Amino acid sequence: MSTRPRYLAAQLRQDLVRKMVFVAGPRQVGKTTLALGLPGAPAGYLSWDVVEHRERILKRELPTSSLWIFDEIHKYRSWRNLLKGLYDGRRPGQRILITGSARLDFYRFGGDSLQGRYHMLRLHPFSAKELAIRTSSGLADLLKLGGFPEPFLGGSEVEARRWSREYRNRLVREDVAGLERIQDLGNLELLALRLPELVGSPLSINALREDLQISHKTVGGWLHVLERLYAIFRLSPFGAPRIRAVKKEQKHYHFDWSLVPSEPARFENLVASHLLKWVHFEQDGRGRDLELRYFRDTDGREVDFVVVEGRRPLLLVECKWGDSNVDRGLRYLKARFPDAEAWQVSATGGKDYVTPEGIRVCPALVFLDKLI
Repeated sequence: MSTRPRYLAAQLRQDLVRKMVFVAGPRQVGKTTLALGLPGAPAGYLSWDVVEHRERILKRELPTSSLWIFDEIHKYRSWRNLLKGLYDGRRPGQRILITGSARLDFYRFGGDSLQGRYHMLRLHPFSAKELAIRTSSGLADLLKLGGFPEPFLGGSEVEARRWSREYRNRLVREDVAGLERIQDLGNLELLALRLPELVGSPLSINALREDLQISHKTVGGWLHVLERLYAIFRLSPFGAPRIRAVKKEQKHYHFDWSLVPSEPARFENLVASHLLKWVHFEQDGRGRDLELRYFRDTDGREVDFVVVEGRRPLLLVECKWGDSNVDRGLRYLKARFPDAEAWQVSATGGKDYVTPEGIRVCPALVFLDKLI
């Protein structure tokens, strides 16, 4: 399982022939391993976090390899100008790969000197499809251990918990502190501890502000930073004409779903992460205009996930822990958008059938195997 090529490997090799490539994603998701698996990669690898490598970058003493890999180069203030010069002056056949644990797309604002020179790929944790999981016990392990390579491949729940704790500490103490000048790291750690308990419900910044006794602006800023570092992702509500949908509150999920204490909420987070991985793959590799959202209206009807393409729902997904009747929110939205695929997936249930309206009710693995 550990030697299986990652799902982005073929796309990465293909894109490097055409342009410079950015590979972004959470810390320890496997970006460096993916990069070093490319032909000639070890000889061309330079990390901004390694002092000797940093000096070589600043002095432009670059490897003679036909592939240059710059890891965490976004930490250099003039990284865009550096890459623009290297790309524009490169010799024929020279490939350039940039990897980073912060959302490099956020750095494009304020004038993008690299426009037209790169492709962006986002690497996600392991998924059921990527791991070829076929059994309920395999899904239970993925749910329990999370999808990051080290804890999942280690196979120990105790070690996975230790990894998650250390990961969160490094995220707050090193990554966030390196990205933003945050004085109150204690309250930021409290926020990081509180967020997993709130997965699955619309996220109220006002409630968090009251809990932590800090300003609305500060909470919003911290959530934004956690997004930039691929700790969390947020979904906006889906709305359409003649549907009285809620319009403002977002839901949030964690890239490391093992942090979520409630099993049903953790399962919902796992499905959210699988869907986002598929959406990002289709956006980055296929150029599709997809968005992942959720649905909730003023009458209390909800659907956990709505994948939208061109403003119309393409896919509707409702999560249940076990076998249950088809959710009324899913029935409602399927009736409004009959062309959309509709699924109700369960973590532990065994029923598999299609309703007269065309809603597929099935075990989660049946659905997850259709993603990436």
